[in-house]
Amino acid sequence: MKTILQVALDLLNGDRAINIAKDAVKGGGDWLEAGTPLIKSEGMDIVRKLRETFPDKTIVADMKTMDTGAFETEMAAKAGADIVVVLAASDDTTIKDALKSARKYSVKLMVDLIGVQDKVKRARELEKIGVDYLCIHVGIDEQMTGKKPIDVLKQIVKNVDIPVAVAGGINSETAAEVVKAGASIIIVGGAITKAKNVTLATEMIKKAISEKKIVKTNLFKKYDKTELKKAFSLVSTPNISDAMHKTGVMKGIRPVKLGFHMVGRALTVSTIDGDWAKPIEAIDKAEKGTVIVVDVKGGETAIWGELATWSAKLKGIAGVVIDGAVRDLDDIVKIDFPIFCRHISPNAGEPKGFGEIGAEITCGGQTVRTGDWVIGDDSGVVVVPQEIAQEIANRALDVKEHENRIREEIKKGGSLGTVVKVKKWEKKIG
Repeated sequence: MKTILQVALDLLNGDRAINIAKDAVKGGGDWLEAGTPLIKSEGMDIVRKLRETFPDKTIVADMKTMDTGAFETEMAAKAGADIVVVLAASDDTTIKDALKSARKYSVKLMVDLIGVQDKVKRARELEKIGVDYLCIHVGIDEQMTGKKPIDVLKQIVKNVDIPVAVAGGINSETAAEVVKAGASIIIVGGAITKAKNVTLATEMIKKAISEKKIVKTNLFKKYDKTELKKAFSLVSTPNISDAMHKTGVMKGIRPVKLGFHMVGRALTVSTIDGDWAKPIEAIDKAEKGTVIVVDVKGGETAIWGELATWSAKLKGIAGVVIDGAVRDLDDIVKIDFPIFCRHISPNAGEPKGFGEIGAEITCGGQTVRTGDWVIGDDSGVVVVPQEIAQEIANRALDVKEHENRIREEIKKGGSLGTVVKVKKWEKKIG
């Protein structure tokens, strides 16, 4: 079979999904998938709408069935699906029942290997059972931690003779590699559904598939641990806050001057109100690109001023965050260096030398350790624990891509309320 492009519509809103699907079909999308979030949100009605809107297209219902295989397969088939997806992790009896129902209603069965540990062994078992397609699926949450499907794909295609679908962060720059590795069906979600121009994005991926070569994309890629500074430089603190489920934001800490996007790893400092010795010592200890984060416990006597700012800038420090006071505002603004603080005060203390450098501190109500990522912009400052930095960077980029797509839909004549169906998704009380 020729290599198929399956467009995964993993959205919540049925109207948005249909409109995106129309543009994807214009760009050459072969199969249209009602993604699991979309089915959970809209039910079988979205499968019916896809069938009515695209009578000549193959419709895939990603049911992710784990139980009641025959019943759910029948349900999707009667709604208009051509292919129904069940989970490989389910019991063999569920898969066999789903297969019987699929044969009865003239649909195909795809089995998703997500969550299965020994995928090669399970793939062989499923082929013997008689399923039509296998799917190697690196889930969205797994993608954020840097996982990719290509290695598993190469193993499975050597061990089975049925078509294998692949899903997991594929775009026009990675599709060719997946095709060359043996995939028969390329499943693409975000690289199409989050694109500003869905039709163009689909065309680019189709070209990559047919020509088996890299086609550059404007979408964000998934970043690894060596590229985090670049990744965090591409997103705002609101993007990061959303990615962290509204956590990580330093309360009461604001920029001295607007217009900066500060990104760096923390060097922590603790001191007392007015004692500027340790913050100054930290400048000498800090490496280039570091963000010095100072816990003064909200003190209102300045521990930082013009001369410290000059020293930090010339050292190559990325910025300073102070849960306390800064002075010499007029001069600091002219120096053009990122400083975030709680207070501005003209009076300074003395260098007594209390406190320490490098210990765990609290700044703006957030725990900060040396090595954590600190990002600041006009909206404020967020801290990202170093052990989850790669995941949060990728999730923040995902948030930004979703916002970019919604912005384009608003520009076409919608409003935020109508595009996201805000009334439908208000929490129901009582």
